[in-house]
Amino acid sequence: MSLRAQVNINASGDIIIHLNGGIDFDAPPSLQKELITLIKNHPTSSITLDMHGVDFVGSSGIGQFVSVIKWVNQKHEIVKLDNVKMEFARVFKLYGLIIPFEGDLADDESEGKEEGLEVNL
Repeated sequence: MSLRAQVNINASGDIIIHLNGGIDFDAPPSLQKELITLIKNHPTSSITLDMHGVDFVGSSGIGQFVSVIKWVNQKHEIVKLDNVKMEFARVFKLYGLIIPFEGDLADDESEGKEEGLEVNL
C-alpha cells in the first residue's frame, strides 16, 4: 500500500497536500522530500496535510511520519492536519504528536474524524 499526495496551492499561497492511501515504512521519506521542496519554494506559505484519504497507518511508518511532522514544524513553525480519522489521531498522540482538539474527543467519536487539527510541537 502506498501513499499518494496531490499538492494544491490556493490563491492565498497556502499549500494543501491531499494524502491518499497508506502510511507505511516507505512513505515518510518521500513526504519529507516533497515538504523540503515546498518549504524552499514557498517559505511563507502555510502547509496543511489533508488526511481524508489516508486509510492505513502502519506501525513501520508511523514513527517516521511523526518525525517528519516534527522536523517540518522545526523548519516551518506549524503544519496543520485536517480530516484526521479518530483512530489515527489516537496513534499520533501515542507517538508524541500533541494535537489539540476543538471539542471533547468522546463527542466526536461518532463521526470518526476530527477536522481542522493543528499540530503544535
